[in-house]
Amino acid sequence: MFYAGETSNLMKDEIFDLLKELDVEMRRRGYVPNTSCVLHNMEHQEKERQLFWHSELLAVAYGLLKSVPGTVIRIVKNLRVCGDCHTVLKFISDIVKREIVVRDAKRYHHFKHGKCSCNDFW
Repeated sequence: MFYAGETSNLMKDEIFDLLKELDVEMRRRGYVPNTSCVLHNMEHQEKERQLFWHSELLAVAYGLLKSVPGTVIRIVKNLRVCGDCHTVLKFISDIVKREIVVRDAKRYHHFKHGKCSCNDFW
């Protein structure tokens, strides 16, 4: 189980290293963080950092590190996926060539080849 901003996981260093690598590749492919999802009054860079620590991203990185290559990564979330995480999960599915299924509070999202089954309507 992951919580947003969690740093107590024993694999936190590996998880954050993988997320940093993915972030570099996503930005190379045109990703721009959508900080409008962060409602706190803080600097732009801090907002980007807050997005980086969302629970579904931590869970996906853990899944990539611990699962057999090629298997589907499945995440269950009790809240809605924010717009930025939705975009990030599309990028990650394309970069790592893996299917990622996320069930949020409203629906299932099947990310594959950089696209989502919801067609960006959620």
